[in-house]
Amino acid sequence: MVKAGRREWLALAVLVLPVLLISVDMTVLGFALPYLSEDLGPTGAEQLWIVDIYSFVLAGLLVLMGTLGDRVGRRKLLLAGAVAFGIASVFAAFAPNATLLIVARALLGVGGATLMPSTLSLIRGMFLDPAQRRIAIAVWGSGFSGGMALGPVLGGWLLEHFWWGSVFLINVPVMVLLLVVGPFLLPEARDPNPGRFDPLSAVLSLAAVLPVVYGIKRFAEYGVEPIAAVSALAGLAIGVVFVRRQRRLKDPMLDLDLFKHRAFSASVLTNMLGVFAMVGLLFLVPQYLQLVLGLRPMTAALWLLPTTVAGVAGSLAAAKLARRFPVRWLIGAGLLIAAAGFTTLIGVGVDSGLALLVTGMALVGFGVPLSETLTNDLIITTAPPERAGAASAISETGFELGGALGTAVLGSIATAVYRSGIPADAAAPAHETLGGAVATAANLPPSEGEALLDVARASFVNGVQISAIVGAILLAYTGVQAFLLLRQRQPAQTVPSA
Repeated sequence: MVKAGRREWLALAVLVLPVLLISVDMTVLGFALPYLSEDLGPTGAEQLWIVDIYSFVLAGLLVLMGTLGDRVGRRKLLLAGAVAFGIASVFAAFAPNATLLIVARALLGVGGATLMPSTLSLIRGMFLDPAQRRIAIAVWGSGFSGGMALGPVLGGWLLEHFWWGSVFLINVPVMVLLLVVGPFLLPEARDPNPGRFDPLSAVLSLAAVLPVVYGIKRFAEYGVEPIAAVSALAGLAIGVVFVRRQRRLKDPMLDLDLFKHRAFSASVLTNMLGVFAMVGLLFLVPQYLQLVLGLRPMTAALWLLPTTVAGVAGSLAAAKLARRFPVRWLIGAGLLIAAAGFTTLIGVGVDSGLALLVTGMALVGFGVPLSETLTNDLIITTAPPERAGAASAISETGFELGGALGTAVLGSIATAVYRSGIPADAAAPAHETLGGAVATAANLPPSEGEALLDVARASFVNGVQISAIVGAILLAYTGVQAFLLLRQRQPAQTVPSA
């Protein structure tokens, strides 16, 4: 087995850069919203689109872009995506109104969709040795999990020193660096016999994913209501049409035979459920830190840094431990560790709980990346080398859907529990969110405001506790499921021992 040299490891460092930025972009905008809202004055609907359009477009285009990379070349697609991402970042930073900022965020989603599958599939081609490949995927995963936690910290610092557009401009020098060194360090890779491209399949893939993601997001915002249900069902129906078309085509855009491999399908499902729990938790924890414990945004972000460190440690530990222990044991163990973290969060309270929160978050931050490093390895090694881009895109689509579902389901559970604890005579904003209760309390007499805050904070904490119970059960189930489904040994030439 040919081992990677210094050139490949330098190329890996280049590939981590776009992954880091894409994950930072997922979390940094939350801190900039109050500032850009004051400057641009978006409506409530426009503000939601500014936040959501990025993930909508990213999720909808991943499968198409992964397949496109297999056809035209993954390095070529990666560099084209870097150009698009850099231009869109400048466009977003200087957007004069909310409408153009929404357009810029959509273009960022297009660029992100070209970057994500290309990075993981190129790793498959550069690192042929299984042990080195796991380390490379661990580093790649560390960039992703680290970026998600770095976003709030970086955003807080930038907004204290510059205007809101700076959170987008940080992308530009990194993309320029990628464009300068990428052609020299990154190898080109493509499917030598891609077959005929089917435009209708491309349209169907986008039309299937976008309504499902939109329905999930709308469900998270408004609960069970007709538009969310119709949107999700329409997307699923189009998805059925897409699948049937792929089965009939001689050269399908999505190779459904990949799902016949237990290691592939079980790993995609495990990835999605792990991200479901972790992203749902990241939706609730910043609110707890700021609105319940009263921490400043920058201070709250710093308390999340142990989660980042744990994530990097979990990813790197996976690569080392896989040399000594069966992969399925490690995947199951990682998810059970994360389940223990959720169980710890059940004890978080209104007046105390910072130590429990940091401990629980660290366990989740360690366990989920540990398992996902190994499942990502299984996903890209199960697929034939020429289909690595499509396989990576399926993995990333599952990640996006898992994140959307996590926010929708765990966020909705917490919101429902919160609303059930708010007095019926409280003002409408106080019924909607804890942030609304804080704003309402500021306009009430001190005694009434304090009473409302006490009830609202207690209700929010109850919601977090119930969500933690659901997350613990889900992760425990996922860990056991992964252990059982990955029990069957796959062929040595396609899948590492599980």
